[in-house]
Amino acid sequence: MDESNEAATRTLPPMATGDWALFLDVDGCLLDFAAAPDAVHVPDGLADAIAAWAQRLHGAVALVSGRSLDTLDALFPQLRGLPAAGLHGLERRDADGVRHAAPQPPRALGDVVAEARRIADGYPGAIVETKGPNLALHWRQAPQAAAALRALASAELPRLPGYRLQAGDHVVELRPGGDADKGSAILAFLAEPPFRGRVPVFLGDDLTDERGFAAVNAHGGISVLVGDRADSAARHALRDPAAVRAWLVTACREGAPA
Repeated sequence: MDESNEAATRTLPPMATGDWALFLDVDGCLLDFAAAPDAVHVPDGLADAIAAWAQRLHGAVALVSGRSLDTLDALFPQLRGLPAAGLHGLERRDADGVRHAAPQPPRALGDVVAEARRIADGYPGAIVETKGPNLALHWRQAPQAAAALRALASAELPRLPGYRLQAGDHVVELRPGGDADKGSAILAFLAEPPFRGRVPVFLGDDLTDERGFAAVNAHGGISVLVGDRADSAARHALRDPAAVRAWLVTACREGAPA
């Protein structure tokens, strides 16, 4: 975050606005990190708060996550059908419920997964997560595995033509390349109703959210970093996921968005 703007970035602008298009990252933003991706806890009332925002913004709310759409629906069953982008923009469900699918994984990915699991087995707490065509290597609970998993990802990348590495918070991901990312997903939503013509607001925490912040800033929107990274393009900040959830609930109770 730019030091010259730090005093202005600690809080969000006034909430009393009805022309927002709200985009929400999930892990590290709506939800606290857990020991494993499938161990996260969805607090009571969170889905209801998001649904209330969707109603007040006439449907202009979307989840924008590194998780798959199927996993998002499992985490938030009350929000099935809500517009969402998964796998860092590789797949997307628009407001009409049409799904834009991610590419199929290459055959070689199975061999890479097997090698990744062999390496991870030597580091208790390291996790190998497969997400369609994506492969995520996590070391949040095994920091000593970071160097080995990064080296593995770099070494295996040539076996997956068209793939690239994507760094995150205690994770590195091998994923198809191209232009798909959270920024492109947000721009795709903004080109469609009910998002078109609205002011984009994006809350995210990770390096993978930076493209989203850039897209929102370029459209005169509101970019919100969850956390305190010093190198973010976000122009506003909330302290942690608990602060995000409190803000969402408070806004619903006050009826801020019209």
